[in-house]
Amino acid sequence: METAHLAELGVVAVAVTWVDNSGVTRVKSVPLAGLGTPVGASPVFDVFLLQDTIIDGRFVGGPVGDLRLHADPQRLTALAAQPGWAWAPADRHHQDGRPYALDQRLAAKRMVERLADAGLAAQAGFEIEWAVGRGGTDDFVPAATGPGYSHARQVELSDYCADVIRALGTQGVRVLQFHPEYATSQFEVSTAAEDPVAAADTAVLTRETIRAVTARHGLRASFSPKVTTTGVGNGGHLHLSLWRDGRNLFTRGDGPLGLTPEAAAFTAGVLEHLPALTAIGSPSVASYLRLVPSHWAAPFAAWGLENRETALRLVSGANANLEIKSFDLSANPYLVVAATIAAGLAGGSELPAPLDVDPAGLAGVPRLPSSLTEAADALEHDQALNDALGRELVATIVDVRRGEVALFADSTPEEVVAVTRWQH
Repeated sequence: METAHLAELGVVAVAVTWVDNSGVTRVKSVPLAGLGTPVGASPVFDVFLLQDTIIDGRFVGGPVGDLRLHADPQRLTALAAQPGWAWAPADRHHQDGRPYALDQRLAAKRMVERLADAGLAAQAGFEIEWAVGRGGTDDFVPAATGPGYSHARQVELSDYCADVIRALGTQGVRVLQFHPEYATSQFEVSTAAEDPVAAADTAVLTRETIRAVTARHGLRASFSPKVTTTGVGNGGHLHLSLWRDGRNLFTRGDGPLGLTPEAAAFTAGVLEHLPALTAIGSPSVASYLRLVPSHWAAPFAAWGLENRETALRLVSGANANLEIKSFDLSANPYLVVAATIAAGLAGGSELPAPLDVDPAGLAGVPRLPSSLTEAADALEHDQALNDALGRELVATIVDVRRGEVALFADSTPEEVVAVTRWQH
């Protein structure tokens, strides 16, 4: 969108965002006239914890140093729920223009380029789940009481729901589906598949739009993996399909459940590296309060056709894709797409047979890590992801994960949930 058109819309400033390793969207804002000038930002944000504690990482930390945020003009968007504001995601570079090795959006771009080098492309999209609470309190007081998936709940917040859909549409976000979810006062929106970097951008824009609309209604939106200690939490599922020469490789193949050999190898890679991926897609201590059996959080390292309790669900049909159900919205979406593509390209051993039952009732089905410590250890020792993402980036992610573990070392689940509830 041209800045002249933005000015006609009354935009006076642009929020330039990036997402840190704790999954928090950070921002520097500039007047509209200053948009073309890179914005300074310290690299120390890479070692911020979710509640703004700063740790010392092995490769970054402390008060010295500065980077430049380069806003992406292709994603410049007037914000429908924030009159006077526009938004653009940023890549971070050194002051001399060199790409910053720890920048998560640049890592996602590199993985998309590796796909292209192999003659492949990917389409991706995120499901965004959130719970709507009453304003004026840090406790969670449900704003709606209707049953899960019920029209009654949507009627309770009808104007609010319409405003969310309207704002997203005004901003060019193509909404595929909107509905009340299972948990109390929980909703979900799914957006159309895009290039993986664009999908991560859209996930950020969608979440921040929901946050703004919710605030304008005097309510609060929680994207936390656990809003309360009971019941299910919020997921942030990634959908991804693999393409060659315009053909979706996840359908009409000769492999299991119609996968082509390339899609089967990609799926085997994601499955094999899922323990390490869990530190990226389920990256908070609260994630492991959600990632338990029989809650449709998919805590098992397995795959199946339309199986909502395996971490990998093959979605069938003309738009067949692989859904990673174990991920949540405390994750950085750029890291999610980067690491998932890296794992798929790395491949794995032969893809095991798909499961058509709840894995909780079977012996021998491997569980995903049951703690953030276990997941961080798996990521640190995953050589393929270290090689693909870079040792500095992986080590810094692990440092942040261990910092959060230390932060909550003496906390009860209730305390973990209370601190995490409104942070993402």
